[in-house]
Amino acid sequence: MASLLFPSSLLSLQSPFSSPSSQVQCLKRGVFASISPSVSSSSSSVPSSSTSNLIPQVVVTRERGKNKQIIKALEKHGISSLELPLIQHSRGPDFDRLSSVLTDKCFDWIIITSPEAASVFLEAWKVASSPEVKVGVVGGGTARVFEEAMQSAAGLLHVAFTPSKATGKLLASELPENVGRRSSVLYPASQKASNEIEEGLSRRGFEVLRLNTYTTVPVQSVDAMLLQQALSAPVLSVASPSAVRAWLSLIQNSEQWSNYVACIGETTASAARRQGLKNVYHPDQPGLEGWVESIREALAAHEGLHRFK
Repeated sequence: MASLLFPSSLLSLQSPFSSPSSQVQCLKRGVFASISPSVSSSSSSVPSSSTSNLIPQVVVTRERGKNKQIIKALEKHGISSLELPLIQHSRGPDFDRLSSVLTDKCFDWIIITSPEAASVFLEAWKVASSPEVKVGVVGGGTARVFEEAMQSAAGLLHVAFTPSKATGKLLASELPENVGRRSSVLYPASQKASNEIEEGLSRRGFEVLRLNTYTTVPVQSVDAMLLQQALSAPVLSVASPSAVRAWLSLIQNSEQWSNYVACIGETTASAARRQGLKNVYHPDQPGLEGWVESIREALAAHEGLHRFK
């Protein structure tokens, strides 16, 4: 896998949570991105004749260190990718409260709606001496974060609910409630998450405690040469509304960029459309396999459009 580092040509993306010292560190560090080489197009139903080794087919934008799965999955279909992280996670205002709340109080449900929320929760759960908890997750991708912990938890950690479709609205409407008494819910969430889940559960009579345990901010700098490659790629893949906002902030004028967007799920796709992006694709169920299929659909649509030009 070829890698590029251009520390001399950085575009700054200022975050409201950044400090001058962190900006200096970021400028010194630069931005690392990797281009995954194309495999033979005979292994994929998506043509790749219009792309060269210098222009990746897909830009992957998750936080650094979390793009390996999608890159490998795309390689199996002969799809080349450019890693350009657009977001990073940091602790939220309630992060330090989470372990003490888990120690002091029992809840009927712990609601987890993203892999990052799951990772943050598990960290606090271990600090709290691993109390017995029952967890409801929004989908399979989030559930997988708990698999290793459940194997070593000696029955103290149970993932006991997933809604019929991986959306916050359905989670709030389908979560089982206690009979004869009010159900209690702990909801460790992103500071930027909407109020859809707690409002939906509260309307049903649940007692909900939301803790904003982490937040998502744009990366502080992006290599200008890598950005030019990303702008040329047919498909941008995004896994959160925050990544959509970071991309639009980076390119500044979305009307001059009209390539295809492949989203991990419906929530991110809706955010992309609200922001004015066109050619938006997403699977019915969030997850890696569906996301890859949406990327392939977007690539096929791009190839079909340009084949006759």
